[in-house]
Amino acid sequence: MINSIKQEQARKSQELQSQLSQCNNALENSEELLEFAARSLDIKEPEEFSKAARQIKDRVTMASAFRLSLKPKVSDNMTHLMVDFSQERQILQTLKFLPVPKAPEIDPVECLVADNSVTVAWRMPEEDNKIDHFILEYRKTNFDGLPRVKDERCWEIIDNIKGTEYTLSGLKFDSKYMNFRVRACNKAVAGEYSDPVTLETKALNFSLDNSSSHLNLRVEDTCVEWDPTGGKGQESKIKGKENKGSAHVTSLKRHTRSGTPSPKRTSTGSRPPAVRGSRDRFTGESYTVLGDTAIESGQHYWEVKAQKDCKSYSVGVAYKTLGKFDQLGKTNTSWCIHVNNWLQNTFAAKHNNKVKALDVTVPERIGVFCDFDGGQLSFYDANSKQLLYSFKTKFTQPVLPGFMVWCGGLSLNTGMQVPSAVRTLQKSENGMTGSASSLNNITQ
Repeated sequence: MINSIKQEQARKSQELQSQLSQCNNALENSEELLEFAARSLDIKEPEEFSKAARQIKDRVTMASAFRLSLKPKVSDNMTHLMVDFSQERQILQTLKFLPVPKAPEIDPVECLVADNSVTVAWRMPEEDNKIDHFILEYRKTNFDGLPRVKDERCWEIIDNIKGTEYTLSGLKFDSKYMNFRVRACNKAVAGEYSDPVTLETKALNFSLDNSSSHLNLRVEDTCVEWDPTGGKGQESKIKGKENKGSAHVTSLKRHTRSGTPSPKRTSTGSRPPAVRGSRDRFTGESYTVLGDTAIESGQHYWEVKAQKDCKSYSVGVAYKTLGKFDQLGKTNTSWCIHVNNWLQNTFAAKHNNKVKALDVTVPERIGVFCDFDGGQLSFYDANSKQLLYSFKTKFTQPVLPGFMVWCGGLSLNTGMQVPSAVRTLQKSENGMTGSASSLNNITQ
């Protein structure tokens, strides 16, 4: 509409400019005619005077100035561009107040927490056909009381939910609980929040304990990688410190190859004391690293993925008393499955230096299920949930997740619930462990 007004204004200005130019030209011609008439008055000869008079008459008759209209061709009237508000007036007359949606009600009974997914269901206190969509907000928390208005974490928002149910999948359960709240929206406004609800999302979260890992392992939280040069710099520093005093030399001579380290050695050794643990660092050919969180009860699950070119690795659990020279599965304090891709390919379960070959394909990811109270350690194909092997024992001490790696690397996925498929398989697994009795018959 503004462009139309500007175009009309430009058209009128052009018309007036053209009319003004024509008037200027006519005025110039009239001045020439007046000058010719003034000169004609000085003519003395009658014939010449009459001839000049006729010319003046003809020129006056033909002069454009006498044919021009001095009335402007256009006016400043713009009434033909008046806006028609009739439709808008009708719309304004039909406007009504749109009620603000009431707060929805989350039904905790209908909510489901399973397989690292959370399904939240809610309903409206009364039917409202003006609702366009819902907004779901959630946050993680370790506070076990009623949901607080302010928490250490911000609310995450999921907008434009059309139904009264929503599933959050692929979550990492790295907090004990999650708070949820929801609000309804119509075309104009969002309503009040529902009363927040708290759902339990407890799962085992742990990192790798770098303080006691083998020096040839490069450890970062949930990743471990073989590093053949990793221990050289560390060992040279340790030897330099050891040579400074005879007391250190004497204490090192007293060290033995005992499978259970002495608690005193952790404080008198030359290396810095462990931050998370009080055990010696693994050494020799025990390329091992343990988790930093002990399992003392309950059922837990985590997954492990090896690098494609990893030549040898083991996955399992061990008591904290596992000796610094001990390898996973070669003592009665550790249980594992071992994958060997060097020289020959082998896949086996190991415990107390006994080996059970597994006639299954090594999966891309291995799922580890530990039922501490039930004395069961099972390994699964993390994708298909096919059972690979299961140990049946009795754990008399807290166990730590254990990992061995040589020429390659491993990555962990923690904060996972026990998958529903694994829970179902546990019901029928007891009849499948008889073939493994050669490894399970030693009670710890």
